Amino acid sequence: MRVLGVDPGLRNLGWGLIEADGSRLSHVANGVCTSEGDDLGARLLSLYRQLTTVIAEFAPDAAAVEQTFVNKDGAGTLKLGQARGIAMLVPAQAGLTVGEYAPNTVKKTVVGVGHADKRQINHMVKLQLPGAKIAGPDAADALAIAICHAFHMQTTGRVAAAVARAGA
Repeated sequence: MRVLGVDPGLRNLGWGLIEADGSRLSHVANGVCTSEGDDLGARLLSLYRQLTTVIAEFAPDAAAVEQTFVNKDGAGTLKLGQARGIAMLVPAQAGLTVGEYAPNTVKKTVVGVGHADKRQINHMVKLQLPGAKIAGPDAADALAIAICHAFHMQTTGRVAAAVARAGA
């Protein structure tokens, strides 16, 4: 199963694609969509087009996006939310169900602690995806989101199978 992780950002939207075969993970691709244009509408359209191209090229089976955390800058949070809307819309438009994960959940799943910094995330992503050439911190975060989603989908599948066996 191919899993796309997206780290939403208005300037840089990171994306990472992994292949999950049971508990075995492998790197497929990663990158950063950089917004172009002067006004917000043009920047969002640019991100939309670039992410649409990524999905068309790599045909993921599942997608996940990091949830936005609210910070002191309300206007900044609102703009990030608009980029997050693009990050959710494009995979949904391609027929994918989109998982959502809080930043601390992603960090706990990939690093083992909920307050890991970017260097720790990058390091653990490289350990779990040997040989991956990571396009930068936004792409590393996106790969971490994909890893988190693959892990949670696998866990959910095991629980569902156990419940089915118990009921049979």
